[in-house]
Amino acid sequence: MTHTRRRALIATLVAVLGASVGVAGAGHLYLRQWRRAAAWFSVVVGATIVLLSVFVDPATLSLSDPAAVVNVEPAALPTTVTVPVFALLLLNALDAYRLAARGPQTADAPQCPACGGELDPELDFCPWCTTRLEWEAE
Repeated sequence: MTHTRRRALIATLVAVLGASVGVAGAGHLYLRQWRRAAAWFSVVVGATIVLLSVFVDPATLSLSDPAAVVNVEPAALPTTVTVPVFALLLLNALDAYRLAARGPQTADAPQCPACGGELDPELDFCPWCTTRLEWEAE
C-alpha cells in the first residue's frame, strides 16, 4: 500500500470516527487542513442549528438550553433534520478522502525521499514518516 493511499484511508477513518461523535472536520485536521476543517465544522453545526430551529417543535426542544440540545435523542428527531446532517457528515468524510488521495500538490516545496510528504526546511526529520534528513548548506 502506497503512502498516499494509506494516508487517504487514515484520513477517512478519522473523519468517520469524528462524524460518529458529531465532530465534522476531524479528517481535515489529520491532514493539517485547518481552515477547511473549521469550515466543515461551521457548516455542519450551522446547518444543524438551522434545521433544529425550523423543523423541531420549540415545546419539545429549546435551543436556548444547551443541556437540552446535547441530551436530545437522535431517534426522536424528524428525518428532515437527521438526513441532511448525516449527508453533510458523509460529504465531509468523502472530501477528506479526496484531499488525501490526490497526494502532495506543491512541486516547489521540498519532499521527503522516503514518503514523498512535504518537508519543513527548519526540521531535520520528515514530520510524516520521521525519516532523518541531511540538509545541504547553500
